[in-house]
Amino acid sequence: MNWSEFFNMGGYAFFVWTSYGLTLFVIVANIVSPILQRKKVISRIKRAIKRENIELANQK
Repeated sequence: MNWSEFFNMGGYAFFVWTSYGLTLFVIVANIVSPILQRKKVISRIKRAIKRENIELANQK
């Protein structure tokens, strides 16, 4: 078996490589999405803490 036959996948290359590509995309999305959401949550919490500190400083 040579590389050309391997990449051709017996005539099913389009379906096989498309499924590999979609699977890779889903795995990467499942890794990246929580990281981005975590950053957003942390920034919201920081803003809320700053807002509370400003309100407390204004009350004194």
